[in-house]
Amino acid sequence: MPYDLLVIGDVNPDVVVGPVAGALAFGQREQLVEHGRLVLGGSAAIMACGAARLGLRVAFAGRVGDDPAGAFVRQALVARGVDTSHLVVDPQLPTPLTAIVTTADGDRAILTSPGCLAATGPEDVPAELLSSARHVHSASFFLMPRLARSLAELFAEARAHGASTSLDTNDDPAGRWDRALLNPVLKVTDVLLPNAAEARALSGEDQPADAAGALARLGPTVVVKDGARGALARAGTESVRVPALPVEPVDSVGAGDSFDAGFVAARLRGLDLRASLAVAVACGSLSTRAHGGTAAQPTWDEACAATEPKGT
Repeated sequence: MPYDLLVIGDVNPDVVVGPVAGALAFGQREQLVEHGRLVLGGSAAIMACGAARLGLRVAFAGRVGDDPAGAFVRQALVARGVDTSHLVVDPQLPTPLTAIVTTADGDRAILTSPGCLAATGPEDVPAELLSSARHVHSASFFLMPRLARSLAELFAEARAHGASTSLDTNDDPAGRWDRALLNPVLKVTDVLLPNAAEARALSGEDQPADAAGALARLGPTVVVKDGARGALARAGTESVRVPALPVEPVDSVGAGDSFDAGFVAARLRGLDLRASLAVAVACGSLSTRAHGGTAAQPTWDEACAATEPKGT
């Protein structure tokens, strides 16, 4: 097939500033921070770049505005080897914009102006792309309600052409975590990739392992990103956990999306569940070595080397 991976979802510029000491000060007070960057953002876009960096042939489907922000993200995707020939330009609505404020302990606040995200829909995903990829990944499920309502159909069509599928819902800003909307998609999703907080919200379970088990019973292999504890996966009755790498993070923005890219790339190369999870943890960890979501994404050789025991 022409593509190893089709990524469907969000792309926008990120303005990342920080770290902020203490709480944000309102009342028109100006606070100085050490770093400020204009970088490529959007969970789907960062995942696509990470997969291309790992050697996959990647196409992107989504929507941007006819504005400088849209031109910026298109150029950034192309520079990282992602095919944007099917990226739709909205003639009326602007490109989404996100401001990320980081803290010294690795936490962050995320403010997003959705722009054309709500207008993104199934018509932005051409049928020829669904039939031309070995794997289809979608992200930011709750930010794009029109696309979310049609994603089960899109995934089913991709599967009919022999593709596997994966989903990273990311956060739900509304806090509803609509299972009636999500459950039909999970029935045609091969891999679900939440972080621990998202897994708890989606499942109603308190512990990540219990959450993974509950979600896996709905059909997909569930891979949970568990921060400093590494990650865990549940496929049927098989459970696997891999510890985090000892990396001193510079910026954790986009680490989960790089993790997603590593897991999908490993599975497409035929690695088993444990080995794929180890590669994913390596990709997520190594991506934190520089500011922004894409600057430090590893190559396949770098990710594999990071999974090898020291001294080998």
